[in-house]
Amino acid sequence: MPAPSPRFLLVLDADSTLIRNEVIELLADEAGRGEEVTAATEAAMRGEVDFAASLRSRVSILAGVPVAAFERVLARIEPTPGVRELIAAAHERGGRVGVVSGGFHEILDILAPGLGVDVWRANRLTTRDGALAGSVDGAIVDAEGKAAALREWAAESGLPLARTIAIGDGANDLRMMTAAGLGLAFNAKPTVRASADLIIERVDLREVIPLLP
Repeated sequence: MPAPSPRFLLVLDADSTLIRNEVIELLADEAGRGEEVTAATEAAMRGEVDFAASLRSRVSILAGVPVAAFERVLARIEPTPGVRELIAAAHERGGRVGVVSGGFHEILDILAPGLGVDVWRANRLTTRDGALAGSVDGAIVDAEGKAAALREWAAESGLPLARTIAIGDGANDLRMMTAAGLGLAFNAKPTVRASADLIIERVDLREVIPLLP
């Protein structure tokens, strides 16, 4: 028998939502330029600069970081408290779980399956001779890219947008949150808190479970 269609779609941002970290900052530590990238990331998340332009600038700093650094970065990543319980609860209630990130496939491709995520999308870094080349391969997953992923996954699942929930923390999550039936600000910047349908105050994703359909 074919698998039943999902009852709802739950989509999370990755950095500072699914996980506690900002992956690009961990990679920048490998280049010895962590503080510089942290300041640029915070400005992008507050919506003070264009996300795509900021990401290209920050990724250029990573040129020369060996691909082997991904293993060290993965070892430092901390899943957000309650993330496994939330994903399990979503599945128990017949939901599909997606993650869409302005971060990188190189991390999500390993992390997401272990957390039980059903579908994910992120940026991909170019490499040359075993090291990062300092550029992004293909179109950047920005605010519109996140909203497009939510719409696409809902359509694939045969769901109206009213049956979708989006969770994020930064300005590049706002379009996704607006497109969703319910937009939740989690661990969020002031601009996101001001626009969200609901604010999750505690940094514990179990707080979302009572809001699942």
